[in-house]
Amino acid sequence: MSGLNGKKIAVAASRQAKAIDALINKHGGKTIQLPIQGEYQLNDSNCQHDVIKLVENPFDLVILTTGIGAETLEQSAQKLHIHTSFIDKLKSSTLAIRGSKTTKWMKQHQLTPSILSADGTMESLLESLPPAKQGEEKHIYLQTYNEDDVYLKRSLEQLGYDVYLSKPYSYKEPDQQILSTLKETIISQNVDVVVFTSKTQVRNLFMKDDRDELTEAFNQGVLAAAIGKVTAAELEKHGVKKVFQPMKPKMGAMVVELNKQLS
Repeated sequence: MSGLNGKKIAVAASRQAKAIDALINKHGGKTIQLPIQGEYQLNDSNCQHDVIKLVENPFDLVILTTGIGAETLEQSAQKLHIHTSFIDKLKSSTLAIRGSKTTKWMKQHQLTPSILSADGTMESLLESLPPAKQGEEKHIYLQTYNEDDVYLKRSLEQLGYDVYLSKPYSYKEPDQQILSTLKETIISQNVDVVVFTSKTQVRNLFMKDDRDELTEAFNQGVLAAAIGKVTAAELEKHGVKKVFQPMKPKMGAMVVELNKQLS
């Protein structure tokens, strides 16, 4: 057998599951859908409050960290009938962003960031921000979600900024039965490849006491495939020595390159 032909590929993502299936099956692979992202939930009242806060108050910098976050804030602005004010406020603001999905959303609204993470990571974005000058009050509007929110807020505060934290959405814990099944499949090495599309999926996988067994299984034969540098870095953080990444952080590119890699 060559390439993906005959290979078992577990998919930890929930979004675009059918498209991922079709791509892998086209190359003869067999997918096992075991999504561990956790259910997305909108914090509706918080989100509406956050939108009003943004529109009605001055901020020296607006940081958007995810495409979903930007979209969710926009939807709340539409519900409140202040969509035009919301977009106008962003157009007149100094914007800092990370991630391809955030970039795509910005382009849809003819918005141009002043600061763009060079490699799509928050670490890179933070490094590009100068510390606030002594005695200078700088206010930042930070959109994030229930991952790294405390760390990011603290990091900005250490640079001397006053931070308003906006968390328009969050993720619940994944289905524990599905999570257990994926873990057992990996530890028993009953799968050839596991595809991850976000660091949330990686963190959910490694959050219990069996993390050492999982790391060992990956390092002994199960290939971890990651979409994007952030996802790959999270796998490496947990001791996974070999992580496959496509040149372009897209699912189609991953399947094509993975097929070549395994040939």
